[in-house]
Amino acid sequence: MEHIRNFCIIAHIDHGKSTLADRLLEYTNTVDKRQLQAQVLDDMDLERERGITIKSHAIQMNYKLEGKDYILNLIDTPGHVDFSYEVSRSIAACEGALLVVDASQGIEAQTISNLFMAIEHGLTIIPILNKIDLPSAMPEEVSDQIVDLLGCKREEIMAASGKTGMGVHDILRAIVERVPAPKGDLNAPTKALIFDSVFNSFRGIIAYYRVIDGSIKKGQHVRFMNTGRDYLADEVGILKLDMNPRQEVKAGDVGYIISGIKEAKEVEVGDTITDHEHPTAEPIKGFEHVKPMVFAGIYPVDTEDFEELREAMLKLQLNDASLVFEPESSAALGFGFRCGFLGMLHMEIIQERLEREFNMTVITTVPNVSYIAYTSKGDVVQVNNPSDLPPVEKTDYVEEPFIQASVITKGEYVGSIMSLCMEKRGVLKNQVYLTADRVELTFEMPLAEIVFDFYDKLKSISRGYASFDYHPIGYRESTLVKMDIMLNGKPVDALSAIIHRDNAFDLGKKICKKLRELIPRQQFEIAIQAAIGAKIIARETLSALRKDVTAKCYGGDISRKRKLLEKQKAGKKRMRQVGNVEIPQSAFMAVLKLDE
Repeated sequence: MEHIRNFCIIAHIDHGKSTLADRLLEYTNTVDKRQLQAQVLDDMDLERERGITIKSHAIQMNYKLEGKDYILNLIDTPGHVDFSYEVSRSIAACEGALLVVDASQGIEAQTISNLFMAIEHGLTIIPILNKIDLPSAMPEEVSDQIVDLLGCKREEIMAASGKTGMGVHDILRAIVERVPAPKGDLNAPTKALIFDSVFNSFRGIIAYYRVIDGSIKKGQHVRFMNTGRDYLADEVGILKLDMNPRQEVKAGDVGYIISGIKEAKEVEVGDTITDHEHPTAEPIKGFEHVKPMVFAGIYPVDTEDFEELREAMLKLQLNDASLVFEPESSAALGFGFRCGFLGMLHMEIIQERLEREFNMTVITTVPNVSYIAYTSKGDVVQVNNPSDLPPVEKTDYVEEPFIQASVITKGEYVGSIMSLCMEKRGVLKNQVYLTADRVELTFEMPLAEIVFDFYDKLKSISRGYASFDYHPIGYRESTLVKMDIMLNGKPVDALSAIIHRDNAFDLGKKICKKLRELIPRQQFEIAIQAAIGAKIIARETLSALRKDVTAKCYGGDISRKRKLLEKQKAGKKRMRQVGNVEIPQSAFMAVLKLDE
């Protein structure tokens, strides 16, 4: 065990984590020159295009130092805030972490939150200044930031460049010298932490784990403690670029297990694997069920494609256990699904994967969060969809989820970011100057407010210099109401939203105005109204397209023209009573772009 080192890489999006991982794989000859391509560990097209890691990966490298052979297990982590639970389990499986900071951008919010998580788990941190070869690099300033944050010595910070490969051999040496070897008892009962799972269409679900105590052997009868299910280990092994089967994976090492599991729900990240006959006394701490934070309706454009959409969603769920969905129907859109996502990025990725991998064109309704409503009878209702909210007269009060958000930015943008957060019902809790020019602002605010357009506005106010990270802090009481949008007196359930009473009038007016621009004119007049209960709070009218019925009358008596116009008027009246309004896809997402 003293020759094993388990480590992960902590970095903000786009600070060069995947590129540095490529160099480590290249310099340890884990991947031969033919297989080498940019971002080796990111195997999804989407990950390459956007330059983000969506699924975490693990890979084993062999490294020789001073005549001794070492095994280095890199457990790659996603960098985005939506996937922070996966990151926490990957960190729990390691003894060390490489803190990668871009020398031209400095420390960002997500780096800090993941770093604190690593320090809580007692990991050894190796600070690395990446992209040192860029002309815009500021090594001195960024080194000061790292020293302030970690309290380490300047000599401990390593300069590197993932692109040119500078400093990579020093990093490998530092991993061996600084990161402690795993501690574990080979003779204790089997105890392993699952930190990820992937779906293989031939073998079923493959779970990745780190063995803490004991070992996992081929053919062993194992139990997953939190789900309470038993399996037979058909195949166990270690993870190179492909899977290498072994007879046994011992304490301290990282490996995979195949046991013919068909459903992603059965393998939960953070679960503990133990022996069926001699189980370990208690599971590894920190396990939680992944809870969706943002909910949205996904409907097929053509109602006949409903079953195909269900198939596509089930296949996606095999790859991504954090996607939750249930069937629902809407008067405006027909049959579809109510889906729960970890955050806005997760929602975008699922939508994009549906379109790419399954050729499904879908309509997504306005995203909202989960509320808890308390009725006057004392019942508690979980509200994932605006239509589930009990009527105003039967509701005692409603609670909504709050988050603690931290924003790191340059000093000059503090004022405008503060006013943006106040506008979104945020309360400033703390303001810390990390360096002379970088400030960390901490806010408490409702999650519902950041779901809409908060992130885009933050980026445009700060010209891209602000980074944002958040974590949930529980539910709090708020004065919330359900706002319905009505077209010609009929409510369109897909456009309903739960909002704060103070913003209702303003938002209602904006939505009606926006819909008036987006809905094409019909042969009849359309009334667009926003209502809370029975009270109309805003209205816009879309005037009718008028066919020129008097065009064929040249001169002559006015009464002939009048007669034709009266006839047209009577026809329009009838149209208004039975006319249906066609709503374009852009109207359902209009709420997200109200200020454009």
